[in-house]
Amino acid sequence: MILLVLGLALWVGAHLFKRLAPDARAGLGSSGKALVAVAIVAALVLMILGYRAAPFVAVWTPPPFMVHVNNLLMVVAVFIYGMSATTGRLRGKMRHPQLTAVKIWAVAHLLVNGDLAAIVLFGGLLLWAVAEVVIINRSEPWDRPAPGPAKKDVTLVIVTIAMFAVITAIHAWLGVWPFPG
Repeated sequence: MILLVLGLALWVGAHLFKRLAPDARAGLGSSGKALVAVAIVAALVLMILGYRAAPFVAVWTPPPFMVHVNNLLMVVAVFIYGMSATTGRLRGKMRHPQLTAVKIWAVAHLLVNGDLAAIVLFGGLLLWAVAEVVIINRSEPWDRPAPGPAKKDVTLVIVTIAMFAVITAIHAWLGVWPFPG
């Protein structure tokens, strides 16, 4: 559990560094980007290793139907995450599509995982995403981008389906079958 908490703390610190200490971050110059990138990768490794090694401490038992809710929310999360890269009509409909997707992802995973490590990991990342949105909204104005062509949104739907298939395949490969039955 210690690795999980350290990874989560490093993730939050690396992501909030630019916002909470902009002068210190600017003082690092371009090498600061590499430092933050290394910290984020290290945080991911620590969170993954910590989560996999954490003892299973049951806090609550999710009802079986939550798997369906999780899968639906995951399709939505992948779609919304993709909105950050789209140049279609949906561009500019949401200020923080990536952070919103992280929040949906975290809630979806909290619905199907009732153990302490899952609550720490997914709950911690949910709290981070909420804090990040609040900090960004308070500190930076938003220039809403102009919408692009609708055909790009069709591409987003196709990419969402493909990415969801890849994500479910990775879960299956890791031994976590994401579908009931």
